[in-house]
This record gives sequence, structure tokens and C-alpha cells, in this order.
Amino acid sequence: MVETSARHLHVSREDLDSLFGKGYELTPKKGLSQPGQFACEERVRVEGPKGSFPAVSILGPIRPETQVEISASDARSIGVAAPVRESGDISGSAPCRLIGPKGEVELENGVIIAKRHIHATPADAEKYGLSDKQVVSVRVKSPERTLVFENVVVRISPKYALAMHIDTDESNAALPEPNTCGEIITD
Repeated sequence: MVETSARHLHVSREDLDSLFGKGYELTPKKGLSQPGQFACEERVRVEGPKGSFPAVSILGPIRPETQVEISASDARSIGVAAPVRESGDISGSAPCRLIGPKGEVELENGVIIAKRHIHATPADAEKYGLSDKQVVSVRVKSPERTLVFENVVVRISPKYALAMHIDTDESNAALPEPNTCGEIITD
């Protein structure tokens, strides 16, 4: 399944306290395709030097470090030089300011463009002949804009469900219909 991951952020306990108040708990809005992951009711303002997004969704649960995931178009529109990285690899990434109802957080780094990736269980990986951190290509068929995404990193964990994640720019390039499945191409 090919899924579009729109701009969002993951927050640490410390930053959640700063933005929403000490001891605040996230309010699940809906479950996501990855087990245990959920979209929250809570939203924050994300500001860069040239602009901002007034209501960016938080995804739960709480993470060890705060991370903002946006598209390349988003990064340009708010004036940040966000690198393409795997989730969690935020060292030396772009800064921004987060504004919540109870306070603000200045992130020295944490803004990335998420590298396109496939989540797979060990059983999925065995079935498709994949290994963790392997880089593959994925053909995504659509009525008007079929294309092949290269440099797709495979991430394997028993905590995952099989799905490919692309950002909104990538989704707009391919225009996949709902419930589109990609074809994994290994070299």
C-alpha cells in the first residue's frame, strides 16, 4: 500500500509540556496504519524565517526527540533548509519555532523531509526478499502519472505493518488513487 504522509510532528515529553502544559497527555483522534501510531487532536504552529503553518498535526505516541516532517515545498515556503533524512535522524537538520496554547519551543534542529520508505515486518521482508536498510525502487501505477520512485529505504520491525510512505510532493507527482499498491523493484 502506498500512503501519503502529510506534514506532521512528533513531540518529546519535555516539548509537549512546554507547548501544552506540564503533564499534558495527547488526545488520540484516529489510528494510523502503523500499529500503535495515531493522529492527535492537538495541533501546533510551525514557524520558519519566511512563513508558518498555523495548525500542524501531532502524531503520537510521545517520542524521545521532537521532529517535524514536511515536504520540500513546505520547507521552501517557510524558509528552512530541511535535509532529506530517515525519521529520527535529526542531527544537524533545520531549526524552527513551535507554538502551542501554553508556550513555545525553539528547535535548534529537528525539521526534515522524510526519506521515502517502506515499513515491513520480518515476515513481509522474507516474503519479498528484503533486508533492513536495503534501498529499492517502487513502481506506482496511476491513471495519469505512473512513475518509479528510486532510493526507497526498507525498514524492518515486528512493530510495523507493510506500507510505503511518501510525502505530499511525491504523492502529487504520481497522483496515486486510494488503496494503490506499489511494485517493489530490487536490482
